[in-house]
Amino acid sequence: MSCSHLSTAWSSSALASTSTRRRASTGSSSLVVRCSLRDLRNRIDSVRNTQKITEAMKLVAAALTRQRAVKRVAIVVLTGERGLCGAFNNNVLKKAEARMEDLRQLGVDYTVISVGKKGNAYFQRRDYIPTERFLELAGIPTVKDSQAICDLIYSLFVAEEVDKVELVYSKFVNLVRSDPIIQTLLPMSPKGEICDVNGICVDATEDELFKLTTKEGKLTVEREKIKIEMQPFSPVVQFEQDPVQILDALLPLYLNSQILRALQESLASELAARMSAMSSATDNAIDLRKNLSMVYNRRRQAKITGEILEIVAGADALSG
Repeated sequence: MSCSHLSTAWSSSALASTSTRRRASTGSSSLVVRCSLRDLRNRIDSVRNTQKITEAMKLVAAALTRQRAVKRVAIVVLTGERGLCGAFNNNVLKKAEARMEDLRQLGVDYTVISVGKKGNAYFQRRDYIPTERFLELAGIPTVKDSQAICDLIYSLFVAEEVDKVELVYSKFVNLVRSDPIIQTLLPMSPKGEICDVNGICVDATEDELFKLTTKEGKLTVEREKIKIEMQPFSPVVQFEQDPVQILDALLPLYLNSQILRALQESLASELAARMSAMSSATDNAIDLRKNLSMVYNRRRQAKITGEILEIVAGADALSG
């Protein structure tokens, strides 16, 4: 083989299959390359330069395809519209404050979107916390309410004003327990799951159904998990739109459903916390009323006894 055909043989062997490469490598070991040392040295230098170019192109492509760095985070905080619900609002606000402190330590900027009168009053008294918007709910959460929040966070994310959107709310567990959690809304993970900041997926593979029942004469909630069976996707189905267009159309709908569910779970947690707090307050009121009634009856009895003694003493004085 001549030196001029060396690059051609090398290129064809690189594009061959595995078995072909084995045969080619086995056969090439016995071939004799007829070229001078200078030609081989020039060829090695040429391959080395090509390798540098391909390595540089690889690094550039890797830099362009990596995930967008998180420089600013939007934190959506869901609180209640009223008080008298125990530590419900306080727990959510503490969770949000802890997350803000973590972001400050990481050197990441953040902004707050407050939803609920209690959260609005809390953040309005604290000017050092950057707040993007204050929102209120009229009553039971509706699709219109969740759509307003969805439009706001989606526009901020698309305009690259924020690089990540997190949702802080109270997740409903049962009538006596609710857990404040942090759920990442944007960006979505490669698997399409919604995960929190610790990488723990929140209801990603299973849907949950809550059933309000009675047990031993008391209200209780049973949590039933429904396994989702993924239907096989037919390869015959073809979409006219590009994947980017389909994602742009489906992502707002998906965010709307996630926010609506969070609003509903937050309201359920608030009502459960208020019911528990008012139940404890009612029991305390009953005990306090009993204690006050006992004190009242004792003082009334003592007063009546004193008046009787005065009457008896006056009668004895008149008779004597």
